Amino acid sequence: MPSFYEKPLFRYPIFALICVTVISILFLLFFNWIIGVVGVLILGVTLFFLKRADLNMQSEMETYISTLSYRLKKVGEEALMEMPIGIMLFNDQYYIEWTNPFIASCFDEDTLVGRSLYDVADAIVPLIKQEVETETITLHDRKFKVIIKRDERLLYFFDVTEQIEIEKQYEDERSALALIFLDNYDEVTQGLDDQTRSSINSEVTSLLNKWATDNGVFLKRINSERFLAVLNENILTKLEKSKFSVLDEVREKTTLNNVSLTLSIGIGTGVSSLPELGDLAQSSLDLALGRGGDQVAIKQPSGKVKFYGGKTNPMEKRTRVRARVISHALKELVLESDKVIIMGHKFPDMDAIGSALGILKVAQANGKDGYIVLDPKELDSGVQRLLEEVRQHSDLWSRFINPEQAYEISTDDTLLVIVDTHKPSLVIDERLLTKSENVIVIDHHRRGEEFIKDPLLVYMEPYASSTAELVTELLEYQPKRLKMNMIEATALLAGIIVDTKSFTLRTGSRTFDAASYLRAKGADTVLVQKFMKENIDHYVKRAKLIQNAVMYKDGIIIARADSTIDEHFEQVIIAQAADTLLTMNGVIASFVMARKSETTVGVSARSLGDINVQLIMEALDGGGHLTNAATQIHETSLEEVEEKLKSAIEEYLEGGTKL
Repeated sequence: MPSFYEKPLFRYPIFALICVTVISILFLLFFNWIIGVVGVLILGVTLFFLKRADLNMQSEMETYISTLSYRLKKVGEEALMEMPIGIMLFNDQYYIEWTNPFIASCFDEDTLVGRSLYDVADAIVPLIKQEVETETITLHDRKFKVIIKRDERLLYFFDVTEQIEIEKQYEDERSALALIFLDNYDEVTQGLDDQTRSSINSEVTSLLNKWATDNGVFLKRINSERFLAVLNENILTKLEKSKFSVLDEVREKTTLNNVSLTLSIGIGTGVSSLPELGDLAQSSLDLALGRGGDQVAIKQPSGKVKFYGGKTNPMEKRTRVRARVISHALKELVLESDKVIIMGHKFPDMDAIGSALGILKVAQANGKDGYIVLDPKELDSGVQRLLEEVRQHSDLWSRFINPEQAYEISTDDTLLVIVDTHKPSLVIDERLLTKSENVIVIDHHRRGEEFIKDPLLVYMEPYASSTAELVTELLEYQPKRLKMNMIEATALLAGIIVDTKSFTLRTGSRTFDAASYLRAKGADTVLVQKFMKENIDHYVKRAKLIQNAVMYKDGIIIARADSTIDEHFEQVIIAQAADTLLTMNGVIASFVMARKSETTVGVSARSLGDINVQLIMEALDGGGHLTNAATQIHETSLEEVEEKLKSAIEEYLEGGTKL
């Protein structure tokens, strides 16, 4: 350590002063030796005290520094050994070389040195190999946030158990809102006497109140068919585990009184804002009702939706009054447009083409030009036979255009009508949908999470057999300026016949009314059978699929194409194979999968109504109807698709479906 005199701040001034003093003393010695001797003595005493002060300061400084070093060292040792942070060193073979006492105490052991990470905490080794920087893991029922320093082969463990428990408690206690709707209360109670109606009302209210009390839910009746429920996330989780058994209880109890009341429940969750919760709950209820009711929809801010229930065939609710109101609204929108463009889904079927021809007739009946969008590369054999018949009517055939032509002629005043689908990803040309501001949706499928944004008019009836049936009813209330010709009526009837499997599935009284109307307008049933004919190659391919069918569960049969044979199947063949399997003895639901192209596997599902195949296909990113659904899965093998399908079936049978 430098002395007092060696410090730059003091060294030069003191040295100069000493030099001046020495020179002065020398002069005094020369002229007066007595005074000079006194000066030398004074200088010596001064230098002595200066040196002594310097030594004392140096000693104090050394003592201070040594004390600070000791304290720092002691604090470091205590921090290393006593702080509630785990520290672990390991070698290249993942053996522990050193740990501080804290992490050893977490394992209820005196020392971990010499043991392998595979034995102590095997979850950490994959994280080290995957070059993960930080991760939360569970060790001995405690949660630890692990920070990995790979270069130093060092691990830090932070105990976050209490933090995670507080976060979970916060999540569990967050509010959720539910809107409960009696789907068909008015229809069921219509015509009943006051006593019977009061009895049904009392029974349903009693069931719901007991359900609320048992589960800690606050329930308040808003009107005769609507309830408001307030709950939290913890209660909601318990209700999900029970698969909302209240749906089955209400349906079964009311059935004993020769009525069939069902519930639809929309739940909003995941946000702290009550207005947002209310919006999510209402949106969920709309979604549940749009899918046919008798189910629970839980919507989160991320857009993810979970569905429970929905396993029963919905009761028909639409009325002639609603059809007339929608028809008049459609007429007004057509009159306000410059032209009408009609578009169905990709690979359109008879229902999509027939519906499009029906809406074209609506446009013409109101004096507007109409056009049907069609992609010639996406046609199956049945639709091709229908279009061959249409070609013989030049005026009608001239109304079919490709997507590029439709995009070019579309203007701000053009009305775009989407038929037989409500999902943007399924329309023939999504660009046209994005360009158009005036959109109408007419569909008979159960509403899914994906939906066309901000349509002017929506006519969705999951109780209808087909979109062709809905369009036929709308035509009955349109101006009678133009008569429907034979091919138009036949195309609409073909859509109904194909979707109902010749009036065997999803067929109500209104279905026969629509078919009767079309028959009166000249629909040719023989021509419909001609459209539905298949060639021998299709028949052989379908037989190949059917011969691989295996009974998976009681009443559930699965057929998968031979993955060792490089053969591709059209979607219509896969669907026909599923239809054929459904006719077999003991089969209540059929699933057929085959490769449609090098990158795509198609799955078709059919049921007699006991199993909701729509929910199963939605779990595989598909959709459809309760008895008729499908999906397409890309970039995967048939074996993987089969495993996913079986998992979706198992989940459905257990009671819940998540999207």
